[in-house]
Amino acid sequence: MQRRDEITVQKIISEMEVGIDMLGNTSLEDFLYNEMLKRALSMTSINVGELVKVVSDEVRNKYKNFPWKAVAGMRDITAHRYQTLRMEDVFVTVHDEYPMLIASLRKILEENR
Repeated sequence: MQRRDEITVQKIISEMEVGIDMLGNTSLEDFLYNEMLKRALSMTSINVGELVKVVSDEVRNKYKNFPWKAVAGMRDITAHRYQTLRMEDVFVTVHDEYPMLIASLRKILEENR
């Protein structure tokens, strides 16, 4: 793994952790009524997707089990379809998926040390 990819993967993990920290123990119901948090986590999703798009093809091809395309796709949906974006999907992404994705990314980093 090139140093650039390693730094990018670390930034992806960091950005996901920021999203998890911002969400904290907020329930879905409270999240849906918190405009500031919805916007902040939407921006986090955009940032994560932008970072994923710069990971090299070499790394993406080596780790095909990681959903690179889906993560980037969430960014596109969040950035370009905000009026039709389901905030429930943003909540599930941060609450349920980010922890699993972080674990996968950490394994990728460990394998390349």
